[in-house]
Amino acid sequence: MGVMDDRSGTRSGRVLPLPPAPDGIELRHLRAFVAVAEELNFGRAAARLYISQPALSRQIRGLERLVGCDLLRRSTHQVELTLAGDALLDRARELLHGVDDAVSATRAVGGELAGRLARMWEPVNDLTSAGADLQELRNGCESLHAQFPPPPEIHVRPVNTGGVPSLLLTTEAEQEPTLLFLHGGGYVMGSAFGYRHLAGALAVAAGASAVVPEYRLAPEHPFPAALEDTVRAYLWMLDSGTDPQQITLAGDSAGGGLALSLLLSLKQDRIALPGGIALLCPGVDLTFEHIDEQPNEPQPALSLEQLRSFVASYLDGHPIDDPLVSPLLGDLTGLPPMLIQGGVGDVMVEDAQRLAERARSQGVDTRLELYPVTTHDFQVFWSFLPEAADAVQQAGAFARDVRLATGERQVGS
Repeated sequence: MGVMDDRSGTRSGRVLPLPPAPDGIELRHLRAFVAVAEELNFGRAAARLYISQPALSRQIRGLERLVGCDLLRRSTHQVELTLAGDALLDRARELLHGVDDAVSATRAVGGELAGRLARMWEPVNDLTSAGADLQELRNGCESLHAQFPPPPEIHVRPVNTGGVPSLLLTTEAEQEPTLLFLHGGGYVMGSAFGYRHLAGALAVAAGASAVVPEYRLAPEHPFPAALEDTVRAYLWMLDSGTDPQQITLAGDSAGGGLALSLLLSLKQDRIALPGGIALLCPGVDLTFEHIDEQPNEPQPALSLEQLRSFVASYLDGHPIDDPLVSPLLGDLTGLPPMLIQGGVGDVMVEDAQRLAERARSQGVDTRLELYPVTTHDFQVFWSFLPEAADAVQQAGAFARDVRLATGERQVGS
């Protein structure tokens, strides 16, 4: 390692010969140490690692023996880091993070993640190929989402948002909601309950609370029922005292299209607009004219024929070129900052690209993020797919920036 120059405070080129680190140190030793150092409690660290406390203690003692110094001070009621432990902690975190990234990348290249995605989609694919009825597809959709619990930081409770049954997802008590999340499902499937995991992950990433409306579905409730419900939920947020400029609309797939439709409806009715909108693999053109019926990459998804049948149920004879159902065709001028995410191999990625191009041409502050995935609505798999986790973090950061920008403007005024 370089030697600090006492006169300049910089590292000189002279290198001290140091003995190599002991060969016996294993990743499990470092994971045990990091867990205890972060929890400062052996019981919680053991539970976090799914091992017994005696086994955890043995790993810590083994690490201390290998490095040749004490890393932790233990007393009856307290655990503290020594100076040596403090020096090791950040470096151990960095090393473990690098290893985890390397393993994730290897699995992705090796097909493990693709295989896992395929297995998760398999029940829905089976229903699709068997010509299942809508209720069976709805059940399959709920079963898919049921595999992913909400983040542990999230508390969920029901709330009535202007007559619309909804879920309120909070990370802190008494925190006013600044996210309005609209779930996907082709306007005929999906639920607020099923989407707790994705909305919750976004709320955690944003450091915010979220409202997830249980908007009405077609064919029982065709257009404009879903749009009316989301308008009521948004107005409820305003009536609750939330500054509209702190609110971010968000939605995935058809929920992204519905979020943009909501924005155009608010603009049309001269209602105060939110501060931003985050669209995750949005479906914003219900004509599907730009979807490749035979994509180059096989994708687990509903067939184009089924998508069109869902749209027909949703429209129930309403013109498909109405911007409130195909918002890509609308006037986007004056809309707030927009984040659009898509997968480069997604059959619907052109919706994201065309929307970004149109929004920019009409003066909207627009950011388009494309991720190297083939699965539509890939953000649903945020809990294990690295690209999905990154996308959710970026969407959360966008929502957080929207909220903080409002605070800065208020301070400046």
